[in-house]
Amino acid sequence: MNPDNQPSGSTVAHLFNLARSVVPPMNPAGRPFVLGAAVLTLVLRRIWRPLGTVGLLLTGWVAWFFREPKRVTPQRPNIAVSAADGTVTLIDRAAPPAELGMGDTELVRVCVFLSVFDVHVQRAPATGKVARVAYRPGKFLSADLDKASEDNERNALLLDTQDGHQLAVVQIAGLVARRILCHVGDGDAVAAGQTYGLIRFGSRVDLYLPEGSKVLVELGQKTIGGETVIAELPAHRG
Repeated sequence: MNPDNQPSGSTVAHLFNLARSVVPPMNPAGRPFVLGAAVLTLVLRRIWRPLGTVGLLLTGWVAWFFREPKRVTPQRPNIAVSAADGTVTLIDRAAPPAELGMGDTELVRVCVFLSVFDVHVQRAPATGKVARVAYRPGKFLSADLDKASEDNERNALLLDTQDGHQLAVVQIAGLVARRILCHVGDGDAVAAGQTYGLIRFGSRVDLYLPEGSKVLVELGQKTIGGETVIAELPAHRG
């Protein structure tokens, strides 16, 4: 500490590096919200200093909500990893979204619900190429309801994997969520665990698996996007 009781340059640098190592990176989509919260904090502080403290806490929460932590994705073939952090709330069979053009045959579906406390970026469940992206407007029912898959706003992605499978992953808006972001388009190449989208403030992600897949998660299980293996996919017969 220097004579003026101010932290030295080396101390500030140490604290900055410590913060970088502890605080996860933030998805770029969160920057306007963090900036807005920071401006609000300054306004509140001018009105009444304790309100500034509240604004500072709000700014920190917004930055934390849009966090995008690094993940280590399993690389073995013929697996599908979770597209999102959250809780497995449904494992059943259902026809994939009609807008993907996959037909009416029911496939195994694994649904992961994201609360406001979960990481809200979505990650590719496998390495491959995006065959189709289809957005459909809809309602904003609670995302943990079964009918949310049909009625709510959603963005569906059809993925042709490098192992010869087709996976469908669907971002579904929730009661609080009002905006789905998808950063990939038709023909884009993606790597397993790569961030491809985000749903703001509460949502659900459905993963449709090819016939013969072996589901490895259970109802109520917490998933880690890009790391938890949702299923083993059948060996491709090509």
